[in-house]
Amino acid sequence: MLRGRTRESHTIDELLSDARASRSGALVILGEPGIGKTALLDHAAATDDLQILQTTGIEAEAELAFASLHLLFGPVLDRLDRIPERQAAALRGAFGLGPAGTGDRFLIGLAVLSLLAELAEDGPVLCLVDDAQWLDRASADALVIAARRLAGEGVAMLLAARTGFTAPGLPVLELAGLDETASGEVLDSAARPLTAEFRQRILTEAAGNPLALLELPKSGESQGELSLTTRLEEAFAHQVDGLSTAARVLLQVAAADATSDSAIMLAAGRALGCAPEHLEEISAAGLIRTADGSRLEFRHPLVRAAVWQRTPLARRLAVHHALSHVLEGTADADRSAWHLAAATLTADEQVAARLEATAARAHARSGYAAAASAYERAAALSPSADERARRLTLAAEATEFSGRFDRARTLALGAGNPGAELTSRLIRVRACSDYGEGHLQGAHAMLSAGVDHLAATDPSSAAWLLLDAASMIWLDGDRDMAHRTAEQLDALRVPPDADVVAVHQLCRWFVALALARPSAGLPPLAQVVESARAQAGPDRRGLLLIGGLGLADYDARTYQLALAATATIRAEGRIGLLPQALTFLARVEYARGRYADARGFAEEAASIAADTGQPAWSRLATILLDQLAAVHGDPLDPASANPAALALLDLGQGRPEQALLGLEALVYGKARNRTPAMHLVPDLVEAAVRRGRNARAAEPFTRLEAWAEMLHQRWADALVSRCRALLSTTPDADAHFRAALAAHERPFDRARTELLYGEWLRRARQTSDAQEHLRAALEAFEWLGARPWAERARTELGATGWSTQRNTGADRFAQLTPQERQIVHLAAQGLSNKDIAAHLFLSPRTVGQHLYKAFPKLGVTARTQLAKLTLSD
Repeated sequence: MLRGRTRESHTIDELLSDARASRSGALVILGEPGIGKTALLDHAAATDDLQILQTTGIEAEAELAFASLHLLFGPVLDRLDRIPERQAAALRGAFGLGPAGTGDRFLIGLAVLSLLAELAEDGPVLCLVDDAQWLDRASADALVIAARRLAGEGVAMLLAARTGFTAPGLPVLELAGLDETASGEVLDSAARPLTAEFRQRILTEAAGNPLALLELPKSGESQGELSLTTRLEEAFAHQVDGLSTAARVLLQVAAADATSDSAIMLAAGRALGCAPEHLEEISAAGLIRTADGSRLEFRHPLVRAAVWQRTPLARRLAVHHALSHVLEGTADADRSAWHLAAATLTADEQVAARLEATAARAHARSGYAAAASAYERAAALSPSADERARRLTLAAEATEFSGRFDRARTLALGAGNPGAELTSRLIRVRACSDYGEGHLQGAHAMLSAGVDHLAATDPSSAAWLLLDAASMIWLDGDRDMAHRTAEQLDALRVPPDADVVAVHQLCRWFVALALARPSAGLPPLAQVVESARAQAGPDRRGLLLIGGLGLADYDARTYQLALAATATIRAEGRIGLLPQALTFLARVEYARGRYADARGFAEEAASIAADTGQPAWSRLATILLDQLAAVHGDPLDPASANPAALALLDLGQGRPEQALLGLEALVYGKARNRTPAMHLVPDLVEAAVRRGRNARAAEPFTRLEAWAEMLHQRWADALVSRCRALLSTTPDADAHFRAALAAHERPFDRARTELLYGEWLRRARQTSDAQEHLRAALEAFEWLGARPWAERARTELGATGWSTQRNTGADRFAQLTPQERQIVHLAAQGLSNKDIAAHLFLSPRTVGQHLYKAFPKLGVTARTQLAKLTLSD
């Protein structure tokens, strides 16, 4: 009976009821040891109408990638054939049941989601994880990724952990101590009659901790000066002291053996003088029990902790050695290697080599945190300084892959200066760690150091590093960074027949534009971009080349390249690259005026970036979402929204003075050297002119003219012509407006020029011509969903005497959410729900629910009708 946990039990019961109604959910239960987390899990498990999967994190397993996940799904691995093939292969590889493959940890998390959804086809599923703080990092990541994406599958997930465990994005239930009444009931229900004084002392010291109320009375004395956890461990240790010596040894083996397999425990114990009857003795004492035939469970995790903490060092070494010997040559070779390492106190190359092999296997399965720990321990056991440095480098790389950037930096520094090849790799680790945490200047400094290191001996590799450095400048805009990269580009001698010539030239074009330096001697930018694109693969650098470092026009050609690269990255399961690819694709769609698709890609990018620990890409995707909100006239939070988006919103909603102040801060600030800053100048010019402050636009416009002349792109020329028209005080404005419209290719930019031209014509009393351009502007703005701008065009038309009706929103596709739109696109192409789920990282049942909601909005009743629809923005 659960005493004092009515509210908590009700919360869990609601979660289970939702699962029965095909609504999924997850909950993290946090609290100190003994506070009742396990009891709540047992309460949830006391049901006969849910499929139950259970596992417990074990501290000794924390270095073994996917060990806990394997234990959780072990009983249902026969269902792997029914989830998407790439996900199934990734999960098999993670469990060592197949080739390691190339899937990353996010793909494995999606495989967990798909497997849970598949199981839920047979009825609601309850997934229970106790002691989640001891989960290996790879298992914890996979479970949290899956939990965040649960929707309509009918899955309930409960993770119980000590305070301090984090699962971003999941709701938390934090347990406090029982109140005085419930505490008294628990104490009286289990303890022998106590004196009033001793009973009150226990109540005071237990502070509402249920386990303490049950166990402290057994110790028969007070140790109030110790922490409650320590006192509980002491209470359990007191019970262990009553066992025979051999039984205590066998219990020590059980505490060190994370497999919880009685056969392994007895085999290792036999080498230490133990026998099966000693297992019976332990069971009779109530310290351990047998579950599922051969699996052993401690009565409470603190029993395991108490036993191991009281085990002398010499005995620990003997236990580890015995377990290593028993596990050697089995499927648990990695556990064997870790036990052998734990039994080794001095440098030993043979042990280090075995641990390195374990690390390599973990790395291949995307268990980067486990690989890092194994490489680091192997380094510590390496007799050779060279081998130690090499293994520390591997540890640093694996740690950076796992997202633990501070630790990666520390390991990289600890490796010293081990030679040219390793030093180059360590520089990359430090640069990526800085970049991963958003420290762009630090990342740029490390990349610059790498260029200096490689320029003389490997100029091609140095050129690729300079491409990375240029991308840091694009993001940060620091002038000193730009000058440093320009100097290195000028000094680098790339052979004329090298594959990276175009990369080198593209970077030189970029810094020339960023620093307003002459581009004489460089081939035409359009030619350089096309040559650079020929070097672009479906990877991080390839995306920079496809976009020409932000200098290429986002036209249909760019779209096709970006779409193909994103599709390849998605199909190959390289999920860590998707936020960058999707953000770039969203930017291209934004430029092309396909706002619904841009929003869908940006939202997916932000979501995956959050799941994969990439704050920089999450921020960039969110910036684009802010920009879309500003175009649509949606409210933005001034405290958190992107300043450029806020300025655009102000401009669209008739606050030009406020917009001008915001834009000046960007165009004159540190970001003035960024390509995006030049995109803001036309907004600044419009805001300044609308406020009659033309002089405040003069200097930025001069910079824009020079920049556009160097860039020589139609979209930039069109914006320059529009600015000239706005700033003109002569009849030449008409010619400039017409030149802008002739060059415009981006729908939103063209519609704004139509609006400004129509306003100018109306003031010039050319009413008929004004109406033509204002109607064109209104139609485009309504098509784009740019409500403030459409209202402004409608008002101007009204001033010419033309009456207009507001768009009633008859476009059926405009009613779809971005995710519904993506799903309908794929369903119209004939993809099944399972295929769509694999493509969009959802469960098939969630896909079905989105289609169910989309059909009425589209006026269709069957899937076959989707192919006949023409999707448009």
